[in-house]
This record gives sequence, structure tokens and C-alpha cells, in this order.
Amino acid sequence: MFKNIEDFQKFGKDQLDVATETATTLSKSVQAIAAEATDYSKKSLETSSALIEKLLGAKSLDTAIQIQSEYAKSSYETFVAQATKFGELYTNLAKEAFKPVETAVAKAQAAVK
Repeated sequence: MFKNIEDFQKFGKDQLDVATETATTLSKSVQAIAAEATDYSKKSLETSSALIEKLLGAKSLDTAIQIQSEYAKSSYETFVAQATKFGELYTNLAKEAFKPVETAVAKAQAAVK
């Protein structure tokens, strides 16, 4: 596989480059996921606060139940949309993180042949 020390050094450098690229990709993806989680939490807190204000202003039990029902429906729809978005972010994280590894494996296999 290695004909001389230069080949071995190049292989080591290539592996370090792959590790660095993978770490960079993971870092960026995790930051994007954390930012999305923060935004979702902030919006959720805001809608919960708005719900409390609406419930305190309700004149009857029927109105309070209607407000709560609308909030539950809206919260569920928002949660499903957010869960889908998180799924996409995690899928992209996995795909992007393994691209450099796949390339390195392909190069190693080609070098062996």
C-alpha cells in the first residue's frame, strides 16, 4: 500500500484533513440545530404567554375552552412542523458528516487496487 515514507505521510495528512472537515461540518450542523431549538423554544414561550393572557380575559367557560382548543390545535401543528424540520436537519447532518469519510474510503480502496 505504501511504497515509501512520502506515501505514508500523504495518507496521514489526508486522514487529518478528513477528520478536520468532518468536525467542521458537525460543528456547523449542531449550531444550526441549536439555533432552531432556541427559536422554537422562544416562540413556544411567547404563544404560551399569549394563551394565558387570552384565558385570563375570557368572559365565560365556553370561551376559555374554545381558546384552549385553538391553542392545542395550533401547538400540535407547530410541533409537527418543527419535528419535521429537526428531522431534516439531523438527516443533513448525517449526510454531510459522512461525505468526507466516504471520499477517504473510496480513495483508500482505489489505492489498494
